[in-house]
Amino acid sequence: MTLPNQMGTTRTRRAIVAVVAWIVGILFALPLLWMLTGSFRTSGDIFGSVYPFNPNILIPRTFTLTNYETLLTGQFGRSVFNSVVVTFITVVVGLLLSAMAAFALAQLKFRGAGAVFAIVVLSFLVPFDAIAVPLANLFRDWGLANNYLGLILPGIANGFAIFVLRQFFLGIPGELAEAARMDGLTWWGIFWRIYLPLSKPALIGAGFTLFLFQWSAYLWPLLIATRPDVMLGPIALSNLATAQKVDFGAIFAGAVLLTIVPLVLLLIFQRHFTASLASTGSKG
Repeated sequence: MTLPNQMGTTRTRRAIVAVVAWIVGILFALPLLWMLTGSFRTSGDIFGSVYPFNPNILIPRTFTLTNYETLLTGQFGRSVFNSVVVTFITVVVGLLLSAMAAFALAQLKFRGAGAVFAIVVLSFLVPFDAIAVPLANLFRDWGLANNYLGLILPGIANGFAIFVLRQFFLGIPGELAEAARMDGLTWWGIFWRIYLPLSKPALIGAGFTLFLFQWSAYLWPLLIATRPDVMLGPIALSNLATAQKVDFGAIFAGAVLLTIVPLVLLLIFQRHFTASLASTGSKG
């Protein structure tokens, strides 16, 4: 007699949790939907339905692509291209360096390995913004201002990416490396032929971390890349609002363009990204 009651209670709880989750999801999605629909409106139409509140807030009265045409044919389009180039190089180079460092910390036994790993952990606990200003002064002295190299270098050394990859490498049986060494394979061969092919989820998770750090960076590009031809997307987006004019339609369109790329990547690789994060605490 009690079992059906318990099953009914469980179903009721699940239904309540599902309803609450949907409500929370819709509330989080509403600002994004408003931003998306606002990008296809004129600036005057965006706020015409806000007060009094009515359903037209998410339904454009006039549909226009002018905001996107203006952005993509102007300076903003060049800035998005700069963001793509800088982020791509950062992810590729940073992922290779992070994987090699993680492999060394996970498999190579050398004096001071624990201290090096502790420094790596501390490096991603310190907010980058805390050291951005003095680091920017050094980069200017070294002639690295207003070029791609100055934008890329701080992003390729990411302590969290090294941490994630090291924890995943520790979960790979050490017998594989020992057997490969007995067959005459070098450490580079073991890393390239055995560990990297087995580490797809961790590589995607670490790569996504590098991508988000570089794609959404604002303070560092603001300090080190002030010239229009090397300006990145987030800086160009903030420059759309001036003291004389604020074009909300263009700002919404720019925000959509800068948001759609990480959103699509996260939807494609979310399973691997979740798996990589779940493995970070499995080994010490």
